[in-house]
Amino acid sequence: MNKVILIATTAFGLEKIVKKEVTDLGFKITGVMDGRIEFEATINDIPVTNIWLRCADRVLIKAGEFTALTFDSLFENTKAIDWGAFITEDGRFTVKGKSVKSKLGSIRACQSIVKKAVVEKLKEKYKTEQFKETGPDFTIQISILKDTATLTIDTSGPGLHKRGYRVEFNEAPLKETMASALVLLSFWNKERLLIDPMCGSGTILIEAAMIARNIAPGINRKFVSEQWPVINRNIWKKIRQDALNAVDSNIKLQIIGYDINEKNIQSCLVNARKAGVQEDIIFKKQDIKDLWVDKQYGIVISNPPYGIRISDFKKINDIYIDINKIFKKKKGWSIYILTADEMFPEYFKRTYPDRVRKLYNGRIQVNYYQYYGEKPDK
Repeated sequence: MNKVILIATTAFGLEKIVKKEVTDLGFKITGVMDGRIEFEATINDIPVTNIWLRCADRVLIKAGEFTALTFDSLFENTKAIDWGAFITEDGRFTVKGKSVKSKLGSIRACQSIVKKAVVEKLKEKYKTEQFKETGPDFTIQISILKDTATLTIDTSGPGLHKRGYRVEFNEAPLKETMASALVLLSFWNKERLLIDPMCGSGTILIEAAMIARNIAPGINRKFVSEQWPVINRNIWKKIRQDALNAVDSNIKLQIIGYDINEKNIQSCLVNARKAGVQEDIIFKKQDIKDLWVDKQYGIVISNPPYGIRISDFKKINDIYIDINKIFKKKKGWSIYILTADEMFPEYFKRTYPDRVRKLYNGRIQVNYYQYYGEKPDK
């Protein structure tokens, strides 16, 4: 029914984990490229992908793809797409664009041509010369890479990292999608102790608790495609009800977050409550230099300040030294640190990182340093 190709966009470096998410939802992958996973679906699969994907940035409909060497070819190929299959007669639509290593380098011109072509197609579809534009919103994107144009329609609206539970935060926060990926890339599971000694707004720990309880990340937010007549609203209701029924309420988690800032701790408590995991995480005001860990085994996942958020390099170095003091001899702990500061391994001297993943937190290139601890006795 209404078969389409959907695209789950993602931060660079997370393609593999988003591919697994898509596959686990039961979809057939048709292509994996930098920052995007393409898969076969139907229009009615849009709700489940938006509500359940944890690490993807957005879900797009792939409307068309073709070679675009001239503005004429861009116009004609765009007009050939059946835009009326998605965009209503009263729909409001905007066109965004980007072009990389292509002959058609003027983004503004490409956007204008695509908009004109879509309007001409809709005129033919709806037999009218005037559109009220009082209905649902649609965002079309024209992306040209090496002269190949891809046209998509955004089904998400605000990015999927906008779960709806986080209060405003002054510092540059870790995106919820990235925080979830950090957890899924670690050895942590719901039976193990997890701590974040510099938890900030608590995002990593909240995402971990949501994963453990199988709480769908998009269960409490709205999506732009909920207003589209092409998707029956009862499908959205059903997917949300199914997600509520899937929540595991019978587990007890060991998750602890520390932060030196009392305001951060209060934000953590509010965020955890809004996410529905307030009973699963203990948050404490604690300076990392005073932290003592007496457990033999556990997992640390943290995104410490790294110069972009703190300008005093001595403070940064002191934080790294404190991490080293706490965990250097604790061989049963697996340590996962996300930072843009490439000096971190010089301070954490237990061993060389077992793995370093290059990721992007927003536009910032960061490294995910992974130190594997000894496995606990069964």
